[in-house]
Amino acid sequence: MRFPFRRAALAGAAVLVVSTAPTAPAVADDAVVDPAQYVNPFVGTAPGGADFGHGGGAGNTFPGATAPLGGVQWSPDTVTYQHGGYAYGDNRIRGFSLTHISGAGCKDYGNVPFMPMLAGDRAGRATFSHANEQASPGSYHVNFDNGIGTELTATQRSGIARFTYPDTDDRPAALSIDAGKAFNAATGTVDIGTSTLSGFTDSGGFCKSKNRYRLYFHAAFDHPFAEAAHPDGKPGAAHVSFGPDVRTVTVRVGVSFVSVDGARRNVAAEQHTNPYDEIRRATRAQWNDWLGRIAVGGGTDTRRRVFYTALYHALLHPSTLSDTDGRYPGMDGAIHRTRPGHVQYANFSGWDVYRSQVQLLALLAPHEASDIAQSVLNQGLQAGYFDRWTLANGGTGVMVGDPLPVIAAAVHAFGATDFDARGLLRAAMAGRKDERQRPGHEQYDTVGYVPAGAKGVWGSAATTLEYAVCDYALAQLAHSLGDTAAHDTLLKASGNWRHLFNPATGYLQPRAADGTWPAFTPAQTKEYVEGNAAQYTWMVPHDLPGLFTLMGGNAAVTSRLDTFFTQLNAGGTQPYAYLGNEPSFDTPWAYDYAGRPDRARDTVRRALATLFSDRPDGLVGNDDLGAMSSWAVWASLGMYPQAPGTGQLAQAEPAFPSITLHRPGSPRIVLAAPDPATTSRDVRTLTGTAQARKSS
Repeated sequence: MRFPFRRAALAGAAVLVVSTAPTAPAVADDAVVDPAQYVNPFVGTAPGGADFGHGGGAGNTFPGATAPLGGVQWSPDTVTYQHGGYAYGDNRIRGFSLTHISGAGCKDYGNVPFMPMLAGDRAGRATFSHANEQASPGSYHVNFDNGIGTELTATQRSGIARFTYPDTDDRPAALSIDAGKAFNAATGTVDIGTSTLSGFTDSGGFCKSKNRYRLYFHAAFDHPFAEAAHPDGKPGAAHVSFGPDVRTVTVRVGVSFVSVDGARRNVAAEQHTNPYDEIRRATRAQWNDWLGRIAVGGGTDTRRRVFYTALYHALLHPSTLSDTDGRYPGMDGAIHRTRPGHVQYANFSGWDVYRSQVQLLALLAPHEASDIAQSVLNQGLQAGYFDRWTLANGGTGVMVGDPLPVIAAAVHAFGATDFDARGLLRAAMAGRKDERQRPGHEQYDTVGYVPAGAKGVWGSAATTLEYAVCDYALAQLAHSLGDTAAHDTLLKASGNWRHLFNPATGYLQPRAADGTWPAFTPAQTKEYVEGNAAQYTWMVPHDLPGLFTLMGGNAAVTSRLDTFFTQLNAGGTQPYAYLGNEPSFDTPWAYDYAGRPDRARDTVRRALATLFSDRPDGLVGNDDLGAMSSWAVWASLGMYPQAPGTGQLAQAEPAFPSITLHRPGSPRIVLAAPDPATTSRDVRTLTGTAQARKSS
């Protein structure tokens, strides 16, 4: 797998060395050995920016316990709802539900909340102080003001909780669960045993879609119930209490999208009979393994916290869907089984993560990234097309473009190749002619763009540009597979963006079916998606030299970019950058292609310093299942996967004196930028090559 850097004109005083040779520079003596200590899971739980109408001004993350790419996210839910389930400004918790989505702009999951209480308490909530709350990778702990403590940790498909009750109150320890409660409307049933609670919940409706899912659960307690009942006769909820001497209660919970038996087996396979603290330590060790695949040396503690928190958030999704025996529900409604040793993943925020998050996964976790690509293919084959945003075992149709095939092409380009890439290409080529997958495809393929006002299309200009990016990514996949016919067809189509360039204005803008140009302003949002013409005009990541030629050359482009970055996060209605949302993600790196890597470096540095922090309000927009956080990780590395479907990386400057990437099964990659300064400096030389493995 190659990492060719964009070789723009370089000038100045700093040095960036990239090497994977055995004599690669050593990492700094203070390289992080326990990266989990620098993660703050509360980042993103409070608004860090303005609400521009695209999911709020917060990251919409959650602080609870989960494993890397885990299928259980056991996390607290506050009374005040915020996407993700947790609003940092609220001091009232109403339960600890088993499933969450990190960073989405719509609500879903929040299934089967557990709530510890004292017998007789029917308030359904409890207050707490952040001073009595801790969260770190793989675990969460809070003490309520009433003296009840909750500790949570998780494995890939299960969780374990330890509840402690105050000795100063003689009321029995109690607990409730509700299978009829989630962030969207839900129903369910709870079966009560002598020391177990099991059942299922039905919910769905992400972004008002018709998507529905069923989640099964099984909870086994370490004490028998003294009393147990369905409150108010509701079969979907249960209230249990324990003997008068019980002050600590431990419960092991498994989830499954297949069956209650599957949930029970998942607990047994992943937890055995290991105690809470041993499971917590094992999950933290797993997180340290994953986080430690990028070891940074030097830098301030604040910068390390920003970096490792972003890396943590970038490794939360997609989520494990299949059980330990490989079974999972497909998008055709049938039960399927993965190959032994492989996992089916779910929750693909396609429009968001294809830009930089999946490339990071492929770089750091090629085995899992290969399974992610195979999961994309499985979804497409089972549904008959590739949906844009999938949750659990169904599609939602949310957002635009054709992003899921791009995900597979992107991870393949970064060396995660253990999936049926030829099958993926065949299915993606067929899907290009499917109205469910590509609304407006007929006009796109005939006149070369999706016309303004096209039926069933949200944002004709944005959709045209998204299709062009997808076609380019698939063309690169076809080339690597030796499919010349598909490559030539796709590469030609990837140039369709040119049909939207209006030489009279210098913008990529909506176009009528007859070829005329409707009335236009650079700040207009009509025919764009969560952005405007000024922002989308730069969204040709696969052919910026071609775009810049049409714009009048590098000097003219540099001037336009300078104006564009007058504001970094202006929202969707202003003709400036909107780095709190995905369409602007790749634009800072466009400077490289205009021969001004110094401007790229300065803009990226400014964005890292002003848009990301280590506080709860440390994200200025939705994290979108790790998309925004992955941008911060790449920016800290001083590089960015500009063109989806290729291994090419645009270049800026690393944020740490030394960075070592440990890729499983491959030589290490070392980035050395001795003493990176906070003042303006130029990169003078770029030396070395990074070939982590042979291209396949």
